[in-house]
Amino acid sequence: MSDNLNRFWYLLFLVLFFSCSQETSTVEEEVTIEESYKIDSSFYSTELFEDVQLAAVFPDSKTFTDAIPLRSIPAILDLYNENKESENFELRSFVEQNFKSPDKPASGFVSDTSLSVNEHISRLWPVLTREAARQPEAGSLIPLPYDYVVPGGRFGEIYYWDSYFTMLGLVADNEEATVRNMVNNFSYLIDTLGFIPNGNRTYFLGRSQPPFYSLMVKLLHDAYGDSISHYLPQLIKEYNYWQKGSSNLVNIGDSERSPVKVAENLILNRYFDTKTGPRPESYKEDVYLMKQSNRDAEELYADIRAACASGWDFSSRWCADGKTLQTIETTKIVPVDLNALLFHLELMISRGFDELGNAEKAEEYAEKAEIRKDAIRKYFWDEENQVFSDYHIEKGAVTGRKTLAMAFPLFFELATPDQASKVKDVLMKEFLKEGGFSTTLVKSGEQWDAPNGWAPLQWITIHGLKNYGFQAEANEAKTRWITRNQKVFKSTGKMVEKYVVTGDVEEAGGGEYPLQDGFGWSNGVYKALSSQEE
Repeated sequence: MSDNLNRFWYLLFLVLFFSCSQETSTVEEEVTIEESYKIDSSFYSTELFEDVQLAAVFPDSKTFTDAIPLRSIPAILDLYNENKESENFELRSFVEQNFKSPDKPASGFVSDTSLSVNEHISRLWPVLTREAARQPEAGSLIPLPYDYVVPGGRFGEIYYWDSYFTMLGLVADNEEATVRNMVNNFSYLIDTLGFIPNGNRTYFLGRSQPPFYSLMVKLLHDAYGDSISHYLPQLIKEYNYWQKGSSNLVNIGDSERSPVKVAENLILNRYFDTKTGPRPESYKEDVYLMKQSNRDAEELYADIRAACASGWDFSSRWCADGKTLQTIETTKIVPVDLNALLFHLELMISRGFDELGNAEKAEEYAEKAEIRKDAIRKYFWDEENQVFSDYHIEKGAVTGRKTLAMAFPLFFELATPDQASKVKDVLMKEFLKEGGFSTTLVKSGEQWDAPNGWAPLQWITIHGLKNYGFQAEANEAKTRWITRNQKVFKSTGKMVEKYVVTGDVEEAGGGEYPLQDGFGWSNGVYKALSSQEE
């Protein structure tokens, strides 16, 4: 590896480290810090990168984006240009000579199905923990100053919204130090990047994920007595990231980045990604989809990337025809769950200012939260289906698609009692299956659709029901989900990323990659649910 490349990454590490040590940084620093990664992100638009991904040198597109160069990228590109037309040139051999796969910690872990699921999970925490990166390598992994827990399987980096649900289990298992480390890492990312990316990889620097940072802060407050105000600078910076561009909106229907002008004096939010083109980590899949769709490439890639920012990648929820990925239109949709999460963020900022005795600022953010609460009750209520649904920007109405996102207003206690009761009826009659709640009622072949159930949505839905006094319904759903987890563990020795909730126990499918085990948020939600009294 060249001295220049070593010097680059060392300087980058210093920039990130000393930026983190400052009190607070402005949102404008987000762009400045991102520029430091240009040598890495520019690689994703090179001929070599495109050739490797489209040739499917690796079955999983993510493998190459996570690879570590063995010499400087410019040197590798020069070698490629010099040799690619040679008669005996082999692309795979070239890649193997110039890149290496990230080292995976050797755990020696062997699953034991004679143990309980809780015992299995407790044994897994060290296996899923990654050490802080003091000396960053030259690959796509962004170094973090504290140890952290990864989901598992192909996901060897930290993920934003996954981590909250993982933390629930860590709290239940008395792993306080690990919980604090993870929140500190996210605070560090906010301070250095101006936001929390999808994950700590350079190819994720264009987007975030569902904003659960305020819930992480609340978790520290509830579990360990931490003050909300301690994290106020980061909470504000997170909020500013999601609101950036709002001052430029003039007409109803206008949007920029996340903000969307839904009505006069009302701005709500959508998911977005500032980067363009195919996702590096799913390059061939995106290019193939684009060719199938006959759509404008820039528009399609923007919608694909925005869906990834939502965490629901992919789902009929985002599709214009309600089933086919080629019709994805995520950037035209104002999601109910995102706006419920931003309501909570506004509320936590208000509480932070209140702790500091700043009544004026506390009232300002409390008013923002109240406006968003009223908007969610009004604009996201689907009278025909008697549930909360997403709002379509161009149509000026709800999408009419029923998904478990309907539970978020109940989780954050935004629904009226009447709305909550109607949502409960739909959840119990249509969504609750033998093994828990189905994500949607549509069998599209995408992973965030029927018949799959996901741990984070079980947690949100079960606690949403509890918040409105539907204890029996919540307990029934909890029992079904826990039982399904137990059956899969006993038959496979694994906790997995997602579960089929209908019929007999079978392996969940759908999406761009095989079923993954580990698994961070499934472990966390199981631990937290099983530790709670009914």
